[in-house]
Amino acid sequence: MSCLICGSLAFDSIANFEGRFAEHILPDKIHVLNVAFLVPSLRRDFGGCAGNIAYTVKALGGEPVVLAALGADGGDYEQRLDALGISRDHVRVVPGSHTAQAHIITDLDNNQITSFHPGAMQFAHTQPAPSLPQLRLGIIAPDGRQGMIEHAEQMAAAGVPFVFDPGQGLPMFGRPELRRFVELASWVVVNDYEAAMLSERCEWSLEHIASQVRGLVVTRGAHGCDVYENGASTRVAARPAQQVVDPTGCGDAFRGALLWALEAEWPLLDACRLGNVLGARKVACSGPQNHLVTLEQALEDFHAAYGAAPAKTQRAA
Repeated sequence: MSCLICGSLAFDSIANFEGRFAEHILPDKIHVLNVAFLVPSLRRDFGGCAGNIAYTVKALGGEPVVLAALGADGGDYEQRLDALGISRDHVRVVPGSHTAQAHIITDLDNNQITSFHPGAMQFAHTQPAPSLPQLRLGIIAPDGRQGMIEHAEQMAAAGVPFVFDPGQGLPMFGRPELRRFVELASWVVVNDYEAAMLSERCEWSLEHIASQVRGLVVTRGAHGCDVYENGASTRVAARPAQQVVDPTGCGDAFRGALLWALEAEWPLLDACRLGNVLGARKVACSGPQNHLVTLEQALEDFHAAYGAAPAKTQRAA
């Protein structure tokens, strides 16, 4: 069985600022902001939400199907997907366009400033969601605006349950589009900031949003996540990281584990616990696709943090 991952493939240029942004940004001068940060270290990673989520799904033994677009400079990413054993049958290369690129600066408090060039991602809608009999579920992750809209409609029409994960793409949509996403989705996953924005833009409370779907998950970083399900809200405690090295891609690792667990028919609370486990694994290493983990290791971490994993573990069978 497979899960469809709709989202971006991108190159991430990641730099570390050996200070704190708050000490260099004057609140009363925001309207004339002009700052520069010295970043002694710089690296280039494979990233993008679809690539990051697929990486974790594959590491746990799943079969992700990536629906995304690369630019003419995306040859290295194609080789990367091949090396990971992730199919690129539904990855389109757009001539004359750059692959999406993120430039990220992280300070000592793990705050981040990001600039993003969408490039080929803007053509995501030209690649329709495939009709594959093995698809069990999917995710709408940040991507081109029209691509997110059309892929959500296509998955819903095909009867494929999916997670709506607007992420940093949420500001692209107004009330009608966001309400429509919620109506079509089976689950909604957002961080605490995005949850507030989604609620404000939809003019719906989080409880009302949760009532429209099977479950709403609000991630809260080191504080775990809140799960809204069946009219109740439950706080799922975080799995503490052995060390905090780089938060980039932590949310995508959570979502990859969540998808794997939902496909294996785990309860949503346990799926979120596994998400916390993978988030902790990811934050302890640099880059969004460099955390090395097997299903066995993930289940050991799960047991140490939360007790026995659900008995119905299809991928482990």
